[in-house]
Amino acid sequence: MKKLLTTLLLVLLCPMFSPGWGYFGHKVITQIAVYSLPSGMQGFYFRNLNRLVQLSTAPDQRREIDTLEASRHFIDMDHFGDDPFNTVPKAWDKAVAKYSADTLRKYGTVPWVVLEVQNKLTQAFRTGDTTAILNLSADLGHYVADAYVPLHTTENYDGQLSNQQGLHALWESKLPERHIGEYKLMGKDAKYLKDPQQAIWEVLQQSYGFLGATFDLEEKVGRNFTPEQKYTFSHRFGKTRRAYSDAFADAYHKQVGGMVMFRLQLAPATVASMWLTAWQDAGRPNLEKLLKKPISKEEKEKLDEHLTAWKKNQLVPNSMLLGQLKEKPVEAPDQIKPAADMAPPPVEAAVPVATPTLPVTAPAATPEKVKEKTKTSNGKSKQKVKKAAPANDGWN
Repeated sequence: MKKLLTTLLLVLLCPMFSPGWGYFGHKVITQIAVYSLPSGMQGFYFRNLNRLVQLSTAPDQRREIDTLEASRHFIDMDHFGDDPFNTVPKAWDKAVAKYSADTLRKYGTVPWVVLEVQNKLTQAFRTGDTTAILNLSADLGHYVADAYVPLHTTENYDGQLSNQQGLHALWESKLPERHIGEYKLMGKDAKYLKDPQQAIWEVLQQSYGFLGATFDLEEKVGRNFTPEQKYTFSHRFGKTRRAYSDAFADAYHKQVGGMVMFRLQLAPATVASMWLTAWQDAGRPNLEKLLKKPISKEEKEKLDEHLTAWKKNQLVPNSMLLGQLKEKPVEAPDQIKPAADMAPPPVEAAVPVATPTLPVTAPAATPEKVKEKTKTSNGKSKQKVKKAAPANDGWN
């Protein structure tokens, strides 16, 4: 019985993990990054805005199938001592020589992954590979955005080492989802990065500097809440999980909301700058030539409308954030309804089925009769039997 209670307690305390910014944050950052681009890139990226926003969460989804994916989203700088930014070499080959590739992958590789993906994006621009440009732009934006999250720079990424489990999802998902209307989303325009390596390491160092307040203010706000007020519990996929309550999230946001907004506000310009740098390093190819049809007058007007709303911080009031669009609800896996309360299955319209193309043959000729001799059981008498030859089935 004691063992059962211990197991139940561990399950109840299991935090709800949410990778970098949550889906909502990544969608917002990717969308705003498009607005930060120069005119030579903006038409192509705006035409593909919906696709880019959709792809912005792909790296998190790959965690389920790629065991190496998780380490690409963070770097535990506190593992490398009290002065990690002067200890860890910035170049990958020098860092490997000092710590080994396995060690670096264990404690995170996000700065080097950013540079790797940016180099691949540069090559995609050179070859004019539209699919690769979109996929790599989304991936690059995702990893850069992750570097803006303080909790992606520490081994205590979810507060699990300081009895603050669930802090990850609270900071990067729940707060922006609940308070995005209070944020100033207009930001800076993209600029060419002479040293992308230095740029991404500066982002990480700034994020690392916010860690103290992230943890300390959670503890400060928590003094005014009982455990029953501070946490909520949910049951999904057969597991009970603990998360911070809405009341605590709102109180915590009053303390750290400015920090969360600041990091989310800065990320899009850096994402766009990485895209711009890759494009310029590739020779500034004409991206509109990669489109199947020219940018229309209506598209230009729509882009101008988006840019105006962005500069006036009206994206949320005007319902222009794609990340806020409601998706089709999914039935909860553990939800069981009585048969009487369940709607009958929808009747799907008949869909024409394509008929496989078979080899074309001439019309079958009348089966030819063949004479065959057989013997009776006594082996003496003979009789003739007429038997039709097999018809041509079209494959011979």
